[in-house]
Amino acid sequence: MAALDEADRRILRQLRLNARITNSALAAEVGLSPSACLRRVKLLEQTGVIRGYTAIVSGALPEEGTIAIVQVELERQTEEFLARFENALRRHPEIQQWYLMTGAGDYILHVQIAGIEEYGTFHRDILSRLPGVSRITSSFAMRSNRRA
Repeated sequence: MAALDEADRRILRQLRLNARITNSALAAEVGLSPSACLRRVKLLEQTGVIRGYTAIVSGALPEEGTIAIVQVELERQTEEFLARFENALRRHPEIQQWYLMTGAGDYILHVQIAGIEEYGTFHRDILSRLPGVSRITSSFAMRSNRRA
């Protein structure tokens, strides 16, 4: 897709707020007919602008586990290394979010796991074996202020 126009940007804004919105409601919000809106959404999906939809599950309850914020440094920062690393991240649902960063580390990962012992196993068996990893620094959330 060449460039996003204003209608595409309105669609993306609305989908970021509510990815479960019906097509007819989305069309009304962005000022398009339902067929034009659906056509644009499908094109955004096909061209990779929209890469998927996800459910964000609350981790605020103690029985839902421990949150680790993990800083990862890679051996290299070439596009090939970054792509291999991100593809590997997608295979592990415990890694709920990640960010390619500027500054000291290359990536920040938000990991949700059952507990500290399980994190030790996850660190040893998964994180340390991700492609290109040279250093891992982990911190654990003690309190959270999540917005609904």
